Amino acid sequence: MKYAAPLLVASLPLFLLAACGRTEPVGDTPSQEQLTAAANAAAANAIANQQGDSEAANRNYVNVARGFSITFPEGWTIDKAAGNPDGVVYADPGAGADVRVFWQANDKDQTLQQIVEAVSDGAEGVDGDFIGENEYRGSANDGEGNNVAIRLLKQPDGSIVTATFVYPEMLSEQYQTMADTVLNSLRIFAPKAETESAEQPAPAVNASQ
Repeated sequence: MKYAAPLLVASLPLFLLAACGRTEPVGDTPSQEQLTAAANAAAANAIANQQGDSEAANRNYVNVARGFSITFPEGWTIDKAAGNPDGVVYADPGAGADVRVFWQANDKDQTLQQIVEAVSDGAEGVDGDFIGENEYRGSANDGEGNNVAIRLLKQPDGSIVTATFVYPEMLSEQYQTMADTVLNSLRIFAPKAETESAEQPAPAVNASQ
């Protein structure tokens, strides 16, 4: 409530000015209690809007260093212990569902098909499609009663961004559309290191060499 006082002070003059400008009979003029209640309501609404903006910002994860972004479902919380500089995990409190999105290097310069085969190890009922050469969308079962929705994107430098949405199979109706929405929000872009490198001027040529 520490933000309510300034908002209340700022709102009161407006309400008082509006009341003084009316031509209704005195009996219809709002009381001080009504004005205060209206100002408090306006302050509460402003605070709610601020919190809503903050929650929306927290849902949008952007990894500038690795070059990808994704939007998580409303109300989900970050699992700080599971994340690292390469990615993040968000979970649905109490429902047993989570989203994991991580970047990984591709030192062996594997094709996306080879990487999909590696990701599929240990999963059951893997099914999916390649969308061009640099994207894969699929689904699987982890063998523990959970469905897994998968999206892989291959970046221009060959590295891979893998996003998985895991949820209880019995709650498929509730989570399937949500999984599609979250995975569709995954985007890749030039990592920070590449952007900075492109902005550096070319080294001067030494004419004496």
